[in-house]
Amino acid sequence: MRKIILAALAGTIMATPALAQTQPQPVADAEPKSTIAAGVTAGSLGIGPEFGWRINDTVAIRGNATFFGINGSFDSDDLEYDGELKLRSFGAMVDIYPFGGNFRLSGGARINRNEIEILATPTGTFEIGGEVYTQQQVGTLSGRADARKVAPTLTLGWAGQNRRGFMVGFEAGAMFQGAMRIDEFRATGTAANDATFRASLEEERRSLQDDVDKVKVYPILQLSIGYRF
Repeated sequence: MRKIILAALAGTIMATPALAQTQPQPVADAEPKSTIAAGVTAGSLGIGPEFGWRINDTVAIRGNATFFGINGSFDSDDLEYDGELKLRSFGAMVDIYPFGGNFRLSGGARINRNEIEILATPTGTFEIGGEVYTQQQVGTLSGRADARKVAPTLTLGWAGQNRRGFMVGFEAGAMFQGAMRIDEFRATGTAANDATFRASLEEERRSLQDDVDKVKVYPILQLSIGYRF
């Protein structure tokens, strides 16, 4: 009996290391996924902060605010205008990752405060609304244009892996803001309050509005950098 017990103990001791080796090892924790992201976005909408929440592998939401100013000039009916485009909008997007990876389809809306200020200082004599005026009569022409205050947006983009750390993303699409609306023109010359001149100014405004009406969609092309927490 004593020999049997000793043999059993010896077998148990010898088998212990082998059993330890065959026990299933704990699986290393997978790399933690990110749910919150913060960064900066820059592009045709302007520059500003952006924040996002990745709800799961296929759905996320984002919000951003963008600002910028662009100066330029253009011609309409032989008048040269100086314009300043002031970009200022605030957006919210729902991102769909159809394959659970980097590629996304996004839809949302922006509170659109974009506007254009225009200014023209003619020289010599020139025609406004079919009538001829002098520089003294007109002085300086000024006006303002703005767009629809809430505009839907659609984009395609790439957002990098859903992992903690630095990230880079981009998107391209459109904001459907409709045509910019040009407000009543103002003039500083001697004919500023003349009824005929005011009618000519309105004709000029309508002519410029016809040019602006051709553009109803604002392009979106943005690059983002940030950090996923």
